[in-house]
Amino acid sequence: MEKEPIGVLMRKFTIPCIISLLVAALYNIVDQIFIANADYLGSYGNSANTVVFPLTVVALAIAMMIGDGCCTFVSISLGARNKEDAHRSIGTSAIAVLIAGVVIMLVYLIFMNPIIAMFGGNVNERTFELSREYMFWIALGIPGYMFGQAMNPVIRSDGSPKFAMISLLAGAIFNIIFDPILIYGMHWGMMGAAVATIGGQYISAALAVIYMRKMKLVTLSRDSFRFRMRLLKKVAPLGLTSFLSQISVVVSMAAVQNMVAKYGALDPVFGQAEYSQIPMAVVGIVMKLFQIIISISVGLAAGCIPVSGYNLGAGRFDRVKELMKKLLIAEFTVGLIASVIFLAFPNQFVNLFGAANESEYYRSFAVKCIRAFLCLLMLSCVNKGAFIFLQSLGKVKESTGLSMFREIILGVGLPIVLPIFGGLNALLYFMPLADLITFVATVFVIGQMNRELNRDIEEHERRAAGKSAPAVQG
Repeated sequence: MEKEPIGVLMRKFTIPCIISLLVAALYNIVDQIFIANADYLGSYGNSANTVVFPLTVVALAIAMMIGDGCCTFVSISLGARNKEDAHRSIGTSAIAVLIAGVVIMLVYLIFMNPIIAMFGGNVNERTFELSREYMFWIALGIPGYMFGQAMNPVIRSDGSPKFAMISLLAGAIFNIIFDPILIYGMHWGMMGAAVATIGGQYISAALAVIYMRKMKLVTLSRDSFRFRMRLLKKVAPLGLTSFLSQISVVVSMAAVQNMVAKYGALDPVFGQAEYSQIPMAVVGIVMKLFQIIISISVGLAAGCIPVSGYNLGAGRFDRVKELMKKLLIAEFTVGLIASVIFLAFPNQFVNLFGAANESEYYRSFAVKCIRAFLCLLMLSCVNKGAFIFLQSLGKVKESTGLSMFREIILGVGLPIVLPIFGGLNALLYFMPLADLITFVATVFVIGQMNRELNRDIEEHERRAAGKSAPAVQG
């Protein structure tokens, strides 16, 4: 961690992490592709999938808070040569995420109807029915989903990013194989899509359990799995930004989906009963495309957490600064390439989601939505990468502040305000506008972080020079 070139370490840790997160993102988007192309589900099924999707993000937010926090804490502990706290924090985190998973599952099952309505599921009766069917089965998979997602960054921090990738990939392959079998062959509809998804999630969770029995940098014992609130209180704040970045997305999605339902009903076309589900379905599709690119962005930054945490704990501030620079350049490049592709080929992406089986209104609105939502992805990626990197350095206040500003103040405020002036079409521009404003704030905070690292580097060099200076004889 201290000696290998930063570029080599980035490739070693970020590529498996990116693949892992892409695989996780593909769980839902694969469901949506198969659902969209099933003639008995179509845009109604896609609309239902959009309604339920934020509920999986709630579970992911808590899992990431525990998992990313544990990953950061373990990396810092190992850098400081404190293996005891490292192995005990892993056991405590595993227990905490399992308890949280069971609680969330029960909440979803008990309060299903009001939760669906909260996320715009009452846009029409068919969408509501399909949302209930999908949500019931997805809820049953929440404990396994959360455990697998939380332990994945812990496995990466143990120096096994490839195994972390494989554990998620195995589940995704299961999902891809069984989605068409259950949706088209067995005709199980939304239940089939959900069963394929949760089956894959439990496979990933089982592989995580297997790995935990033979970790490399720490040894887990019965003592590791004694729940220690003292350690959880240290772990959770380090993952707070991951939690807030995800949970604030849920709040924003709730606002967006409710505004889509409200202003879609006022639209001359989508106010008609036979087309009322289209805006909800399309917005969900575009958000999934956005999620794929953000998964790459998050993977780049999250893969750097063990590297930055270890070098921070070892006092190698020069390497931390170099890592930050390379990460932000990579984030901008990924976002720029993605924006160009989406702006140039929107029809090809729309075709993946059953456009051939839908009205022309579906296609035209989807193309417009893709171009509006995804035109400034380079800023989205830089913002997201900066949030996570700041968190890895223990800058929880700055990271959390930026994340909340983007997702709550702008992510909720703009979807509510913009349609007042331009209806449903104006709503589509909330995302690039929010990212542009956030980018300005992010540049300011990163500039401050860079100056702070420069001061740390200078101080470290002065101390090193003082230690190496020969003693003066009196």
